[in-house]
Amino acid sequence: MSDIFREIDEELRRDNLLKLWSRYRRYILALAALVLVIAGGIMAWRNYQLSQRHAQSARYASALTLIREGKEAEAAKVFDAIARENGGYATLALFEKAELLGKSGDHKAAAAAYDRIASAGGLDPVFRDAATLLSVMYSMPQGDPHAAIDRLAPMTAAGNPWRPTALELTALARLQSGDKGSATELYKRLADDPTVPQAMRARAAEMATALASS
Repeated sequence: MSDIFREIDEELRRDNLLKLWSRYRRYILALAALVLVIAGGIMAWRNYQLSQRHAQSARYASALTLIREGKEAEAAKVFDAIARENGGYATLALFEKAELLGKSGDHKAAAAAYDRIASAGGLDPVFRDAATLLSVMYSMPQGDPHAAIDRLAPMTAAGNPWRPTALELTALARLQSGDKGSATELYKRLADDPTVPQAMRARAAEMATALASS
């Protein structure tokens, strides 16, 4: 009889976690957009400093204009060409192409594109980690949460510029795996950490409260 009650209890817990996941799915996508903006800003600044290839810069700007005009397919072709040239804007063009895949709704292809960026040789660690974060993000919630946790682990170390975001994604992965306790603890750590951006601390506090009351 005790086994029956234990099974019922596990089913109720699983239902609560699924409801929480469904409720905060938009939040995950918003987080993806935030990370992308940050990564794009860093890459744009570094590439500007390292490269003075004006022709390539102009073509990159023209591709951004095509995106604003709703001509994503044409923009993707320009980004592909820039990426093949291996110039100063090549890495940024790869990120832009991957972002277009994500915006199109093909999250699996977007994750694969970010994986290719992350595995590229000679890439700055900041860019590589940004690509890994975005790959993990686009793989949620269909991907393996335990694999996501393993991939994020190196970026949760002290001193890594992506540490807060990696911890937040780790909390989501733990929640997806059914480990509500560890997820709640991570959210509380983020909410109480003064070095974490205020907006992220607010999100973490909201998630910790929601999980505690579920």
